[in-house]
Amino acid sequence: MDITLISPAPPHLWSGNRVTAQRWATLLSALGHNVRTQQTYTNEASNLLIALHAGKSAAAIERFSKQHPKRPIIVAMTGTDVYGDLQTNPQVLASLESATRIVALQPLAIDILPKHMHDRVRVIYQSVSLPDNRPTKRDDLFEICVIGNLRDVKDPFRTAHAVMLLPETSHIQAVHIGAALSDDMAKRAKNETVSNARYTWLGPLPREQAMQTLAASRLMVLTSKTEGGANIVSEAIVCGVPIISSHISGSIGLLGQDYPGYFPVGDTSSLAAQLHRAETNSTFLETLTTHITQLAPRFNPANEQTAWQNLLNELFG
Repeated sequence: MDITLISPAPPHLWSGNRVTAQRWATLLSALGHNVRTQQTYTNEASNLLIALHAGKSAAAIERFSKQHPKRPIIVAMTGTDVYGDLQTNPQVLASLESATRIVALQPLAIDILPKHMHDRVRVIYQSVSLPDNRPTKRDDLFEICVIGNLRDVKDPFRTAHAVMLLPETSHIQAVHIGAALSDDMAKRAKNETVSNARYTWLGPLPREQAMQTLAASRLMVLTSKTEGGANIVSEAIVCGVPIISSHISGSIGLLGQDYPGYFPVGDTSSLAAQLHRAETNSTFLETLTTHITQLAPRFNPANEQTAWQNLLNELFG
């Protein structure tokens, strides 16, 4: 079967949506399908359209729907679709109305949608393959990482501010991997790196190198204001790296309501307290580790491939 996979993320920008698109293309190709990954739809005679991001892919969804009204469309909801644009951008709602099936990356996203769409939603957890040659964690430092492009919705400097509140005895060192999406963000990150002895911005790194940095960390910190179901959360879980996350639905849907590693969105003091607790309280850190270890099988690539096979079977028999 010929499948067109729309991912509006530019090829040069390594983002969560780009990671998802490439992984899905690999999984679907392994199932025997011919997959084209593009930023927009250019009138190919595809049997199926899969579109990441209901808002940014709206033009492609509309064009495919008009040209092939009887062919199925799968729309995958991203964070901005679910926790922002759905309420303000009519194109998002129109794209979801056009969808034969809607893919959510975590189950709490379903609650945001109008009830008449719920029966079309399928939750597909994003899988992760372990990196080769997993690195050894340092004993002399308590290294933590932030992985995500620098933009407002990620609240990118919250960790940098939090580590400045730690006591002098702390050995926490934070590294931040991600592209600055504006000159102002780049300037702030560079200035923070110079002025903050506990924080280093590394800029964008190749995926394999970023995964090695993640695997070498004692903690991964996610400070986002909203997420649809962040790739980096499942990546940290599979790498066995505990997570301190803002208390948002996108993370709760992946980690569970009872996960003890949350802090209120934008609360620098609470984040600093969680970091200090993880560094100094081995029982707390072990509790976080045990929790994510129990979740890891959910993100096995075979499970994600099976989920896609089941979804295609629904549409095509």
